[in-house]
Amino acid sequence: MAKKHILIVPGDGIGQEVTAVGKKVLDKIAARFNHEFTYDEALIGHVAIEATGDPLPAESLEKMKNSDAVLFGAVGHPKYDNDPSAKVRPEQGLLKMRKELGLYANLRPIKLFDELLGASSIKPEILKGADILFFRELTGDIYFGEKGRKNNGDTAYDVAEYSRYEVQRIGRKAFDAARTRRKKLVSVDKANVLESSRLWREEIQKLALEYPDVEVEYQFVDATAMILIKEPTRFDVVVTANLFGDILTDEASQIAGSMGMLASASIGDGTGVYEPIHGSAHDITGKGLANPMASVLSAALLLDISFGLKEESEAIISAIDQVLKKGFRTRDIADKTTDPSMILGTDAIGEEILKLL
Repeated sequence: MAKKHILIVPGDGIGQEVTAVGKKVLDKIAARFNHEFTYDEALIGHVAIEATGDPLPAESLEKMKNSDAVLFGAVGHPKYDNDPSAKVRPEQGLLKMRKELGLYANLRPIKLFDELLGASSIKPEILKGADILFFRELTGDIYFGEKGRKNNGDTAYDVAEYSRYEVQRIGRKAFDAARTRRKKLVSVDKANVLESSRLWREEIQKLALEYPDVEVEYQFVDATAMILIKEPTRFDVVVTANLFGDILTDEASQIAGSMGMLASASIGDGTGVYEPIHGSAHDITGKGLANPMASVLSAALLLDISFGLKEESEAIISAIDQVLKKGFRTRDIADKTTDPSMILGTDAIGEEILKLL
């Protein structure tokens, strides 16, 4: 029996809706496997700014540090997207959370359920068998480097910066994971142009000497973006910098059929944070249309990585697989062959998952 304290941080937009389903799934797992999960909630992002003026209040950060794991929703709001001059932004809370919790490794599994081969815009024969694990470095690069304006505000700059240590620690996690899979790793950079990428490649090359059983390939980010769509089964484990990882994993969501099917784990030296990659999606907020399966799969990652409960994690993945096999879909993963009566909303598809647990 595991006794664990989980912090639910819904955040903005559909984060509120999908984490509610994720929590119900965790409750069902606790009952089925005789665990005891306790919960608390915390504010972040736009809702935190509205309530406190701070995108990550001190109380929220303290709750995160004192939890065994965090199930996270999303941050963001259109009012900030359309106002580049805004000094306080929801995303500042997200970046501060990653920095304060030492969340330097973002794991994004890109695994296609066979039933969703028709949901992607990519041909099924190209997609079938795709199974990629991305390691995106999360606390360095252009997002955290020096930034500002000069020349009376007419010039803006953002500095991309990495230390050898930052590359080594994310690289080692990626190599260790590759050893448990197909023993293939692709390191993605832009070493033909960027000095930070040249340092990145140097350090990955040094690490490769410690892992002679892992086949390593080095690719430029533009080539990777093309190959991901052309030949996704070529990849197993991919390790890359913060900016490149952000863009490539969103592109890779088309392999899984929808961003609504992609979970992620942000881990480091302390509390792990588990979240879908889809963002706050304010255009469908409150309409009951959001796909909660990425949040449910994030809960599965939480159980596996933070708590070591692999059987429980696999039970969740199996339940989603069975729901899809039965023909149930949310709007984002439906295709022209889907029976309209099988297209369900957020809560309804959550109930189908719970039935199979």
